[in-house]
Amino acid sequence: MLVNTQGIVLRTVRYSDRGLIVHLLTRQGNRVSASVRLSVSRRGGLHKQLFAPLNVLNIVYDSQPSRQLVTIREASLALSYSFMHTDMVKMSIMMFLSEFLDSATRGERDNPLLYDYITQSMEWIDAATGAVANFHLVMMIRLTRFIGFFPNTEDYRENCYFDLRDGCYVLRMPLHSDVLMPAEARVIGTLMRLNYSNMHLFRMNRQQRRRVIEVIEQYYRLHVPGFQHLKSVDILSELF
Repeated sequence: MLVNTQGIVLRTVRYSDRGLIVHLLTRQGNRVSASVRLSVSRRGGLHKQLFAPLNVLNIVYDSQPSRQLVTIREASLALSYSFMHTDMVKMSIMMFLSEFLDSATRGERDNPLLYDYITQSMEWIDAATGAVANFHLVMMIRLTRFIGFFPNTEDYRENCYFDLRDGCYVLRMPLHSDVLMPAEARVIGTLMRLNYSNMHLFRMNRQQRRRVIEVIEQYYRLHVPGFQHLKSVDILSELF
């Protein structure tokens, strides 16, 4: 059966000179793993550059119930980035977010709002002309709203803790180690108020930003089965 849709490239694996396995999130909010036969012609067909991380594609794929991998027959850019593949900072953010999204969306089904949030975020950073050092932090935190474990910050009290397992503030230290002490718990409320328009107002040094990523990663590991350690975080730490 041929399926015509859009998809965001999350990860690619090369298995031969002309063969790729591409993991995508489709417009319907489903994960798809696809095989791609690369063209040897420069004029037409499927080329490796199409399947760069977080490219948004129009795709036609052949789906067979007996096969785990679908086969991409046609692909073209649905969203043409202006600066994403030429700006070193934005390229590094894309590399990090593609790794993050590959783990964070692994169990998603029928979630078109998630797809829209990701594509709109990619459009925003591509067009951004100001500071983007906090972009990935805002995107990671706000993505929890679309996956189903958005933190509850309404019950904040001075000197309370933040329970990462339950995603809420508590007045007493939980009987487990997945918790933020009061000093860091206070920051969670501030982070939750950030968006792409105001994020430049919240300034962090490199160490603080790295710590925020560690906390967000821990939060995802607690709520997304099989969430992997983010290896590309070291690249961002060199920039921000």
